[in-house]
Amino acid sequence: MTEEDKKFMQRAIDLAKEGMNANAGGPFGAVVVKDGVIVGEGYNKVTSTNDPTAHAEVTAIRNACTALNTFQLDDCIIYTSCDPCPMCLGAIYWARPKMVYFGCDREDAAAIGFDDQFIYDELERDIDDRHIKIVRLMRKDALSAFEAWTDKIDKTKY
Repeated sequence: MTEEDKKFMQRAIDLAKEGMNANAGGPFGAVVVKDGVIVGEGYNKVTSTNDPTAHAEVTAIRNACTALNTFQLDDCIIYTSCDPCPMCLGAIYWARPKMVYFGCDREDAAAIGFDDQFIYDELERDIDDRHIKIVRLMRKDALSAFEAWTDKIDKTKY
């Protein structure tokens, strides 16, 4: 880890504290860096925006994508104050950065009441055994959108 990496991680940690002190949400912060420059940053805003997806990493990814005018963060590095939760990890993989640094781990988060283990457990369960009922409905009708996508000539693949 370089001094520059430490500087960006410290910014993520500072954002975690900033958001927490502003009562925006939990104590989580993240920055997205490209070529040594912060291109997006964010802190958790779940409770202040009534948006369960407004985690620090998602907020930082959204801001970086807007700043870079792209939906992928190729050649970017994400620094986050905590090991990303399952949702944020999914967002990170969809954004495709080249690397992620994190501070606290899952156990640290669980110790202060942010325990995502139940989500990891749910992912391992058979769909019929999950705590939230999930039912397939109108598959044949829904496939029409997929068929249209397959036939679409001017689509942007991702």
